[in-house]
Amino acid sequence: MTIVVTGASGQLGHHVVDGLLNAGVPAGDIVAAVRTPAKAADLAARGVQVREADYDRPETLKAALAGADKVLLISGSEPGRRVPQHQAVVTAAQEAGASLLAYTSIPYADSSPLMLAAEHKATEEAIRASGLSFTFLRNSWYFENYGPSIANAAATGTLTGGAGEGRVSAGTRADYAAAAVAVLTGAGHEGQVYELGSDEAWTYADLADAISAAAGKPVTYQNLSRSENRAALLAAGLPEGYAEALADSDEGIAEGYLEVHSGDLARLIGRPVTTLSDAVTASLQQA
Repeated sequence: MTIVVTGASGQLGHHVVDGLLNAGVPAGDIVAAVRTPAKAADLAARGVQVREADYDRPETLKAALAGADKVLLISGSEPGRRVPQHQAVVTAAQEAGASLLAYTSIPYADSSPLMLAAEHKATEEAIRASGLSFTFLRNSWYFENYGPSIANAAATGTLTGGAGEGRVSAGTRADYAAAAVAVLTGAGHEGQVYELGSDEAWTYADLADAISAAAGKPVTYQNLSRSENRAALLAAGLPEGYAEALADSDEGIAEGYLEVHSGDLARLIGRPVTTLSDAVTASLQQA
């Protein structure tokens, strides 16, 4: 059985390939589909097949997915371009005759008003229309997105954001990757839609308390309006489009759109999800 992981040189994709190897999948049965093969040299050295796969060049996708039994489509990182990019992967999976296409989506993709949700909804619709057996891995927020904010809050004593008292079920990439591995190596996941997130949703005030405990100094949360939050993100050097998307996501957190209570993530990985405290401690150690 050949398992293809797209975006395999990225942080989530690399975790997935590591997880497949640790689960006992033979290295030769794993294809790391990457835009720049040189960036996956470490995987090639472990016996993993490394194939060029550029979402913007469909001819590379056909070759990368040739012979695929199962495919994990990790969503692209370029908002505004992802629907045609993802469609190209779906088409290549169809041509390969894949038995399963798993896709990393966003919570409540079919109904969420978040800016980031529209392309995920369109991709899910394209996958359903393709006739392929599918699994949707609707990952909530990635905890690692908070890395710079956590480091800054530990240094300054203030965590800023625009989520009010809303709760977010952010999970670590390692946990989301473990869920993908469970789907790719297990059975009975066809047609399933998994809403994935941490076991306990938390507020930004809770995050500030966790940073305070880990850093050993007081940290408080300062809530900003959407416009203030966007301005702060721009001042921190983020591109305009990304700053707007993050400000929109914070507003979505305030309204509960990234809060998940399904328990799907813990069930898939067979253990408790990484706690807020442990995730903050790890983040500060890596800063």
